Amino acid sequence: MNPAPTVVAAPASPREQTAIRVLIADDHEVVREGLVAMIGRQADMHVVAQAADGIEAVRLWREQRPDVALVDLRMPGLDGVGVVGQVRAVDAMARILILTTYDGDEDIYRGMRAGAMAYLLKDAPREQLLDCIRAVHAGNTYVPPDVAAKLTAQAAGERLTDREQEILVLLAAGDSNKSIARKLMITEGTVKTHVKSVLFKLGAASRTEAAAVAARRGLVQR
Repeated sequence: MNPAPTVVAAPASPREQTAIRVLIADDHEVVREGLVAMIGRQADMHVVAQAADGIEAVRLWREQRPDVALVDLRMPGLDGVGVVGQVRAVDAMARILILTTYDGDEDIYRGMRAGAMAYLLKDAPREQLLDCIRAVHAGNTYVPPDVAAKLTAQAAGERLTDREQEILVLLAAGDSNKSIARKLMITEGTVKTHVKSVLFKLGAASRTEAAAVAARRGLVQR
């Protein structure tokens, strides 16, 4: 039996040695392929790894140590905020860009609070995304004006407590006060008090409106 051939990796080209090394993490293959093609056409950057979920994204980041990571917000296994947190725990200087379709103010707040250096929507113009990658690579924070406005409003607003957030999730799922009380092992009266506070903080007049506001702001998963 002939021995298996030895495969020797080709040395990196001069372009690859100086280009921005990018990791892409997105659970949609079409999105990944589009980003790879777009970035591949740039003289100053190239893709070194692709991940289809958050857990794989963290593993590949540890292996490749890219200059910039483009991370989707909602992925199986581990979401984008979780990826940012785990990567930043290893390297506080890691440069991560959240690229997502979700523009709720809570989504933005959680992403930036976790340590992302940029938050960009997938419908952003091509040149804006490329400029964002370059800005993050240079160590700069990149937040478009519309995203910055939501981030400012969220920081200035009154935040829900952990218990109120738990109740909001169940409320948005259609649970009654009695059901919420049973699941959280608290009294129905306590639930009513928290629900009243949740409605006030969200500026909602009803449970249905509160659920809609919560989904729009990214306080509950859609």
